[in-house]
Amino acid sequence: MTRYEHTQIGHVIIWSVIAMLLVLNGGLIGQRALPLTASIILLVCLVLFYRLKITIDDKTLCASIGVGVVCKKVRLPEIVGCEPVRIRWWYGWGIHLTPNGWLYNVSGFDAVRITLRDGRTFALGTDDPGGLTDAIRSGIS
Repeated sequence: MTRYEHTQIGHVIIWSVIAMLLVLNGGLIGQRALPLTASIILLVCLVLFYRLKITIDDKTLCASIGVGVVCKKVRLPEIVGCEPVRIRWWYGWGIHLTPNGWLYNVSGFDAVRITLRDGRTFALGTDDPGGLTDAIRSGIS
């Protein structure tokens, strides 16, 4: 049974990639190899990072980015705590290492830092930090 499900769309990522594709393909007429290669790379990035879907069921927390190729799964008994955090603008979007551990984020500056039994932490970007925190806490209690 799903306890929590929330999808955040990365609107800035989507519109930025579309703008780059338009500039790239409209501004470099006559040079086909570079725009084609760059366009393919941009489209792959768009598919991989356009959304972040977080689900919590009776046993696991799963955060999948884009079409789901990248997925962070954690069993709920491994989680010992969580707290809403504000992330810095320079941490950006995507998946990367920050002072909060690995960050999975597609938009905005709100996240929930999750602490595991072994002391490791990671953060999930969300536009619903209160709802995600409540869902995690009810799942681990």
